[in-house]
Amino acid sequence: MTQQESRTAYWRANLRLLTILLSIWFIVSFGFGILLSQPLNNFSFGGYPLGFWFAQQGSMYTFIALIFIYAWRMNVLDRKFDVHED
Repeated sequence: MTQQESRTAYWRANLRLLTILLSIWFIVSFGFGILLSQPLNNFSFGGYPLGFWFAQQGSMYTFIALIFIYAWRMNVLDRKFDVHED
């Protein structure tokens, strides 16, 4: 694989990871917190309606988890494409 092909594959893998993680964040924050809040309010989590919980806390917890997942997966990608820092 040439250096240009390696760079293109690395960038493509990075964009794919970003697309997946941002889609998850959108679904949790906008979908669960706003669009589906009324149906989710029929369930409770920690004594609060689930739709309210997603709007107030769930999207933030998901965002923090996605940051750690992104860092972990980028380290894997960096090692795979030999662009890691030691």
